[in-house]
Amino acid sequence: MVKKTTIGFCLTLAVLTACNAKDDAEASKSLDANTSYAFGVLMGADLKPFGFKFDYKAFTEGFKAYFEGKSKIQEDEAISIVQQTISDSMRLAAEENLEAGVLFLAENALKNGIITTESGLQYEIIKEAEGEKPKADDTVQVNYEGTLVGGKVFDSSFERGEPVEFPLNQVIPGWTEGIQLMSPGSRYKFYIPPELGYGDQPVGSGLIPANSVLIFDVELLAILN
Repeated sequence: MVKKTTIGFCLTLAVLTACNAKDDAEASKSLDANTSYAFGVLMGADLKPFGFKFDYKAFTEGFKAYFEGKSKIQEDEAISIVQQTISDSMRLAAEENLEAGVLFLAENALKNGIITTESGLQYEIIKEAEGEKPKADDTVQVNYEGTLVGGKVFDSSFERGEPVEFPLNQVIPGWTEGIQLMSPGSRYKFYIPPELGYGDQPVGSGLIPANSVLIFDVELLAILN
């Protein structure tokens, strides 16, 4: 939900902090071109993650009209419009991701070395090891890198240089199932359909969009009982 304090909150806070620090009630509130430009950059940084193609002329007109008290719509109406636009955008992106994911997994399943389980999880063995395999209620230690279908890395313990530990029954179903196929020392790559991942919910402020196929390169280091 978009609230009045969401967009530009950091900007407002910065302004209030600066103004409260001044005791001079007559201090000028006029901003020079450089500072005004900086405000624009920060607003752009707030809005860019939404991925919208702005009509800059209309955007500027709305911004100016509000400051001059000449806005054609009230704040509540503006919030309603923005909420609906974001909702529509997220729904469309989720639908597109779902279609693209189905196509990707169908093509991926035909590649040499790809194994598909009954649940729809796909995996390939990069390095196999012999030994005990974890159970669903075990805690494991792993290194991993997660990417989206397009190759964007959204998380990597390899990059952080620090493996992670977690109970297998407290992670997404694709991990719970997949890691039980491995023995310590093994390294697999998992291709996880949305229903075994995060489903139709975006994660991390859109870092992982809704209905994303997740690709994980996973190295099982140890079973911790």
